[in-house]
Amino acid sequence: MTIRATNQADVIPLRPLPTAADPAPQAPPREPLWRDLVGEVLRRERRAQGRTLKDVSEASRISMAYLSEVERGRKEASSEVLAAAAQALGLTLADVLALAGERLVSLTAARSRGRSGPLGTAGGHRSVRTTGPDGATGPAGPMGGVLLAA
Repeated sequence: MTIRATNQADVIPLRPLPTAADPAPQAPPREPLWRDLVGEVLRRERRAQGRTLKDVSEASRISMAYLSEVERGRKEASSEVLAAAAQALGLTLADVLALAGERLVSLTAARSRGRSGPLGTAGGHRSVRTTGPDGATGPAGPMGGVLLAA
């Protein structure tokens, strides 16, 4: 028996290996990252205003390289950086976060529709409602109808 033969071990796969007739199942789409959503909002707003990265960088006093990385979702910006970028775009930090939250909700809803099963079951989301001072119920959260769900 050779050394190579003695060093080989039997490998038992945890899952059956896919065959040509049964291709490997696709991995579920990855959960959207908050930094990607916020960066997308900042870039979309900047472009909608017809402004350059350099212009917003100078107005916000954020380096152009760093702002570019934030817009591309490569950096997780602090609240101070986000507030400065938002202000340079004529927005508030709350505006940027609300727009990113709306995008997260729409992506999450699209993912849920792609899964089988009705809402309220595995993969679904349930509505959260609160009672106001007058006893009336309504959607939770400061944005009224906007609810962030995971």
